[in-house]
Amino acid sequence: MAGTAEQRIADLGIELPSPAKPIANYVACVRTGNILVVSGQLCFGAEGKLAAKGQLGAGVSIEDGQKAARACAVNLLAQIKAEIGELDKVVRVVRLGGFINSAPGFTDGPKVMNGASDLMVEVFGDKGRHARSTVGVSALPADAAVEVEGMFEVS
Repeated sequence: MAGTAEQRIADLGIELPSPAKPIANYVACVRTGNILVVSGQLCFGAEGKLAAKGQLGAGVSIEDGQKAARACAVNLLAQIKAEIGELDKVVRVVRLGGFINSAPGFTDGPKVMNGASDLMVEVFGDKGRHARSTVGVSALPADAAVEVEGMFEVS
């Protein structure tokens, strides 16, 4: 993929929002050496509304969950840009962790998380390929459908 990460974001028609402020006793990002850990981001869209609310498997479709996971990934990118200044300083997406607000028996969380994973590869190419965990949970803050956290190698 040619071009910078930020050019790829623009080509995708994505405008990074102002990063969300922590709502409790934690920080949005922690950098240690060349590793940047970004706290979990909810699926708020650019207009400040949740991309999807409620549980997957009980009213929220896999497609809507994927859109929500993508919104979480956009918010991760906004946090990274705010912390290190430019997305081209991302050397590698190391890991994403996804929390899927799931109804009992919902087992397609990995399909939902592809919304976040796919965006990282679209933006960063092969260095966007990452390790990943996906966990179904019974509830998330604000009744969000998805929350995603990340670990990145940065320069």
